[in-house]
Amino acid sequence: MPFFPEFVERFYSNGLYVFISKFSRMTLGKIPFSVGDILYGIVIIYVLNSIFKIRKTWRTQWKNAILKALSFLSVAYFLFHFLWAMNYYRQPLFEKMKIERDYSDADLLIFTKKLIAKTNYIQTQITKNDSLKVIFPYSQEQVFVMNLNGYKTLSKQYSFLEYTNPSIKKSLFSLPLTYMGFGGYLNPFTNEAQINYLMPIYNSPTTSCHEMAHQMGFASESECNFIGFLASVKNDDLYFKYSGYSTALRYCLGNWQIRDEKVLDELLKTVHPGILKNYKESEDFWKQYDTFIDKGFHIFYDNFLKSNNQKDGMESYSKFVNLMVNYYKVEKL
Repeated sequence: MPFFPEFVERFYSNGLYVFISKFSRMTLGKIPFSVGDILYGIVIIYVLNSIFKIRKTWRTQWKNAILKALSFLSVAYFLFHFLWAMNYYRQPLFEKMKIERDYSDADLLIFTKKLIAKTNYIQTQITKNDSLKVIFPYSQEQVFVMNLNGYKTLSKQYSFLEYTNPSIKKSLFSLPLTYMGFGGYLNPFTNEAQINYLMPIYNSPTTSCHEMAHQMGFASESECNFIGFLASVKNDDLYFKYSGYSTALRYCLGNWQIRDEKVLDELLKTVHPGILKNYKESEDFWKQYDTFIDKGFHIFYDNFLKSNNQKDGMESYSKFVNLMVNYYKVEKL
């Protein structure tokens, strides 16, 4: 399948998967709690209970135990790909949207300066003071509903980004997700977008829009970052625009930290203090949960992505800067 992206795009991503995802979201979307999290919880309890039961007979029953485990994993692996993961092998978004892939340092510098000016402007519009951080006035549930406005606007320009039948939930595993270092995830078996409700809420629009992009069948993390960013900045609400632009700016500044710290220092001098306070708020939040657990899961997820046709692994999250820089060469920021 990695060698036939057009086939996957036509017959799975824009064919079978459309029916699977819509059916899942229509049936589970109105349930107020995460069905997928509960299913995961049941599986974890079942596995632990099974291990406990065979602890004394392991030496004589190890063959049966291994066969059962392999049977379970085989079924899960099949369902994972049938219900969602075939999307890893679809046509890349830059081809669908006719966006270039490469950019120069000069391109990035021009774009970063424009992005700073835009984010500064929106931050001032909201706070009326460049030194105040933005405080989000909405609840998580309100964010989930208001996300639809951004996607509605975005779909007028790109019909393949139309989003219907919302199924976005606050994850019951938000604390474990925090220790793992994740803001959310898509449950591929139930097609529910799971959001970590503990993180600073100004990050919620872009994070939840990212997971909604996964629901629509986009598997690449860089593509979902890009789509989530567009859905946020296309929203009429200033707070959502701020979430999108400030997130994008953080990624661009992160790129400069790797490329040239002197340039980064100069750029940071032009960013409003209030924006930097929001960044510090996020940094402080994640730092208090920074343990060996998140590093371990990041290594695991990095290898998981690489084994599923995303050769950049965890670095693919930041690769959406490529899409942004080249997209805004022809579009107005």
